[in-house]
Amino acid sequence: MATTGAGEDKGTIAVAGAGGGGSSSLHSKTLLKSEKLYHYVLESTVFPREHDRLRELRLATAKHPMAVMAASPDQVQLFGLLIELIGAKNAIEVGVFTGYSLLATALALPDDGKIVAIDVSRESYDDVGAPVIENAGVAHKVDFRVGLAMPILDELVAEEGNEGKFDFAFVDADKVNFLGYHERLLRLVRIGGLIAYDNTLWGGTVVAGDGDGEAAAPGWDRGKARLAREFNAAIAGDRRVQPCQLAIADGVMLCRRVA
Repeated sequence: MATTGAGEDKGTIAVAGAGGGGSSSLHSKTLLKSEKLYHYVLESTVFPREHDRLRELRLATAKHPMAVMAASPDQVQLFGLLIELIGAKNAIEVGVFTGYSLLATALALPDDGKIVAIDVSRESYDDVGAPVIENAGVAHKVDFRVGLAMPILDELVAEEGNEGKFDFAFVDADKVNFLGYHERLLRLVRIGGLIAYDNTLWGGTVVAGDGDGEAAAPGWDRGKARLAREFNAAIAGDRRVQPCQLAIADGVMLCRRVA
């Protein structure tokens, strides 16, 4: 296959860049109607400025059988920009997988910054991401906590000095618990800080009604789409945050805490 302007194989971009790409039209990690246009975005803006270690981890993650779980390159580029824009020093990530988005966050934080990483397992992180993160020189910023996110977030809230300590949070975990995570993160993230939630447009199926048929949205996707719609509606009515629904990747709900 032809290589792109960034020296990437088109098929590799579809997997590593689009989170798993060709196997699912619903979850190609872009809501753009044209894959060609998405490749242009990646090749023209994302890949030319991509950190070498971030590229290494993206390509390594693409070989993982669950690569679709990874964040998209344009998404993590946005997070890096936002983290630097608000001068973030402390961050939280709920749902780590191989650590691709975690690495992007760690690279954007100052040398004395910290990121609390939460996942039920370290397996994919240890096997794929940890060596790259170590080589990137940012492993000292990572505080990895293994277990269910809700009780770990409760522990963080209970720890002295943590309320309002964090500047940025990214949630890419079980959608059924998003609102529970939201309540806890509002106590941990400072006023003016940012919280980003992944998959909030769920492949575009949030606009497919339950009666629109299996072809439009299979049963599993319809259930996830309902959760996304309920979450989006709750955030829209939450006056403690200033929300912005971004049609990037699989949908990102960006919240700025204002109260």
